[in-house]
Amino acid sequence: MRHITQDGLDLIKRYESFAPNVYICPAGYPTIGYGHVVKAQEKERFASGITEPDAKALLQLDVSAAEHAVLRLITVPLTDGQFDALVDFTFNLGAGALQRSALRRKVNREEYADVPAEFIKWVWAGGKKLQGLLRRRNAEALLYRS
Repeated sequence: MRHITQDGLDLIKRYESFAPNVYICPAGYPTIGYGHVVKAQEKERFASGITEPDAKALLQLDVSAAEHAVLRLITVPLTDGQFDALVDFTFNLGAGALQRSALRRKVNREEYADVPAEFIKWVWAGGKKLQGLLRRRNAEALLYRS
């Protein structure tokens, strides 16, 4: 199976940063570690926080799920930069967002020149345009073009 490169993993870690305790992300989800959304059945597990090594292990599991989704939903060959950008997008927004997006359709139609602009459409959370998401989508678009 294909995996994200270190550049892609670094991108995720840069925008997620490590949080040892549960916090509510801008989209309104309880989150811990490197962007792990805490599910209802995990609340007790993370009530006292998480260590950075445990957060890195959890990140690997979450990234693996995003990798699988990209491999399942994208049917054309991808460069490492393209794959990494799509895994970051999917990690951040979920497989459902990728599945229903014009971004996925344009990638699968090999409309590569149109793809970077599609990333920029996904900068809203909780009804607000967030500068952090705009920076992240721009970084994904740049990585996709690389």
